[in-house]
Amino acid sequence: MQDAAKSRIEQLIHRGLSPDGKNLELENKEIGAEEIKHLGELEEFPALEKIFLGNNRLEDEAIEALLQSRLCRHLTHLYLNHNKIGDRGTQALADSPLAQNLTCLMLEANSVGPGGVQALAQSPHLRNLETLFLDSNPVGPQGAAALANSRHLSRLRALHLDSAGIGDTGAIALAGSQTLTALGKLYLCSNKIGDAGFIALMNSENLKSLTALSIWRNEIRDSAGRALAENDPFPSLERLYMSLNLIEKPVRKLIRQSPLAKRLTTLVMD
Repeated sequence: MQDAAKSRIEQLIHRGLSPDGKNLELENKEIGAEEIKHLGELEEFPALEKIFLGNNRLEDEAIEALLQSRLCRHLTHLYLNHNKIGDRGTQALADSPLAQNLTCLMLEANSVGPGGVQALAQSPHLRNLETLFLDSNPVGPQGAAALANSRHLSRLRALHLDSAGIGDTGAIALAGSQTLTALGKLYLCSNKIGDAGFIALMNSENLKSLTALSIWRNEIRDSAGRALAENDPFPSLERLYMSLNLIEKPVRKLIRQSPLAKRLTTLVMD
């Protein structure tokens, strides 16, 4: 069984490693913990920068094995989307010095809860992170607050939190962050954010660098819509995506005629 797993992972590496040795494509290959263990036993890949392990149903044990391998020593991009990673695996990642070169971490569609997010937020090894994907995880308002209060994520440029259950409380926490002040892109679709959360984002003194804000399918109503039209927030914003909210047609018209809309390159609103 072990020999079969070793032989299989060697074949997958042969097919998935780019000619320059920088990228290893192992998405959707039904890889499990046993293959990951053998992956770590293989020769070192000194040029490897990106590894794609999405859609493999990997659990915490596999992530712990991955972090013990020589593969991670120079990684800048780690893609683990659509697996079964929970707080234990996320904690192992946060604790590993091998994460210190990461600039992009993809954890979309796993089982990372507030505890796992807090581990990421408190990790000094992730201080170089620029892009973080936590969409479709049970992050919740506590997880959003942990990110907002982090002392190590000051280089974050893009934060993906679609379908993460953060609500108004989480949006308000992000708006008040003293660390996430370099964010250029913020994705908050499908989070049950209402007027209170959206107004907090608009009024934030710490999100002035946002160039893209996606807030589709939330619960923003006319009151916050009028505030958007009248106050011209987000001085650096170029793209705004806000379809499928609860703003009525007359207020949507006001937004389209607003100073903000006139300077945006993209406004998507039903």
